[in-house]
Amino acid sequence: MLGKLLVRYLWTYKWWLLGVLVFQFASAMASLYLPRLNADIIDKGVATGDTGYIWSRGAFMLTIALGQIVASIIATYFAARSAMSAGRDIRRDVFDKVSGFSEREVSSFGAGTLITRNTNDVQQVQMLAMMGATMLVTAPLLAIGGIIMALQQDVGLSWLIGIAVPALLLIAGLIIGRMVPLFREYQVRLDDVNRVMREQLTGVRVVRAFVRERIEEARFRVANTDIMVVGRRVGSLFVIMFPLAMLVLNVTVVGVIWFGGIQVDAGHVEIGTLFAFMQYVGQILMGVLMATFMTIMIPRAAVSADRIGEVLDSQDALVRPEHPVTQFPAAGTVEFDDVSFTYPGAEAPVLQGISFRAEPGQTVAIVGSTGSGKTTLVSLIPRLFDVTGGAVRVGGVDVREADLDVMWQGIGYVPQRAFLFSGTVASNLRFGREDATDDELWHALEIAQGRDFVAEMGDDASGKRGLDARIAQGGSNVSGGQRQRLSIARAIAHRPEILVFDDSFSALDVATDARLRQALWRELPHVTKIVVAQRISTITDADRIIVLDDGKLVGSGTHAELLAGNETYREIVESQLGVDA
Repeated sequence: MLGKLLVRYLWTYKWWLLGVLVFQFASAMASLYLPRLNADIIDKGVATGDTGYIWSRGAFMLTIALGQIVASIIATYFAARSAMSAGRDIRRDVFDKVSGFSEREVSSFGAGTLITRNTNDVQQVQMLAMMGATMLVTAPLLAIGGIIMALQQDVGLSWLIGIAVPALLLIAGLIIGRMVPLFREYQVRLDDVNRVMREQLTGVRVVRAFVRERIEEARFRVANTDIMVVGRRVGSLFVIMFPLAMLVLNVTVVGVIWFGGIQVDAGHVEIGTLFAFMQYVGQILMGVLMATFMTIMIPRAAVSADRIGEVLDSQDALVRPEHPVTQFPAAGTVEFDDVSFTYPGAEAPVLQGISFRAEPGQTVAIVGSTGSGKTTLVSLIPRLFDVTGGAVRVGGVDVREADLDVMWQGIGYVPQRAFLFSGTVASNLRFGREDATDDELWHALEIAQGRDFVAEMGDDASGKRGLDARIAQGGSNVSGGQRQRLSIARAIAHRPEILVFDDSFSALDVATDARLRQALWRELPHVTKIVVAQRISTITDADRIIVLDDGKLVGSGTHAELLAGNETYREIVESQLGVDA
């Protein structure tokens, strides 16, 4: 998967990579040529006292060294640009993929691990791409070219290289073999830390309300300790790796000095040649070390690439049609035709045999006991889930055949849990329609009974008030009722043909609830309204009330009709409004 991912995203920047190869090749060749120049200066300049030769060759050597520095800088710039761009593209595609997930895929992966895969995992692949691009030419050239140049200097000492290189490779192989499973475990532990942290931040009020701070601290401490233990084991292998490598390098250099000194004393080798040979040995082992460092990075990047690939290759539960329908002949209608739905892995269906039709402008209310399937039912309208039996039609078109973007433009959905994004009141209200004017936003707020509190909102420090007032992440700086009203106003500003309210009035007091409903019916008479409600007082004037019980439709009609002839509905009414309701 790692190779597939790198080829897929780096190929777009192949010209940048070509620049990396060219300049890195020039830098490596300069590195290989410098020891020979150094040997010439010592043997032909220093040994003979020829200062002119020393100055001329030294100037040439300095020029080569400066050229090497420039080539390395350019190569590193090209590598960084291509790797960072590829990382950006991977994050973009992962985000796009996750954005199209249904609740099923999000729950299957988990929010914490999806965040880790799009941040830390992409960073690991990105780092490998950058280091690999810079070392792709340097490591083999230093190792192979160094061997060739060393043999040209002194064949008699080459046996030291034949011992040092295999010893270094053996050490690297043994240690890397132990690192691979640890890298995979480390990423899993990182997922756990992110998951626990995210849960504690999201549920901080619940944690404090139940005085669970110490227990949650202990839970985080366990996850934090687990990742520390794995990280320490990885670190201990790194600690062993590099000292052993340096030991091999230093022992080899000592061997070169020892045995080379004997040959110098015997007059078989010149001092400059010996120094050049020592430099080439260092370059050979440095090339092997660089390759070893790459092989250390590869297993961790491979683990991360597999995790990214799992997201990119996952099959969406919601399959978009090959030839989507963009025209809706019966705009504003919602029809359930013998609909059944079963969650993956569940033994029994959540909904079964549901059939009803909502006409344009009608208000259809859905009531039932907890767990009767109300939220699941309205989630099928905007196709957050796909039915497992029957069909849901919006505007006369099966939602599985409709163009989702076009269909969603005609639906305003207010979820059970109101959620606001960090920004301003205006940016949240324009979430569904960016070209909405301020007057339209104020009108939507007026219908949603939110005009008064928004007009009073503001930050004295910044001076921004009203629509420009700041909204914190998740809407944490406004109350639950205010969040609901802002969510309702957001759906209204979208100007949909169908409004779906999933128990969206639960945080409102009775008076505000009544005024909001009256404004909705008065100001939006042509909009179809699907309302999930717990309070019967909210839906007594609905055109039709759908009664659910254990996932089945057990009643359909007006309030009066159901009160007279439906036992389940009568029990719900009596439990809330009394027997004489």
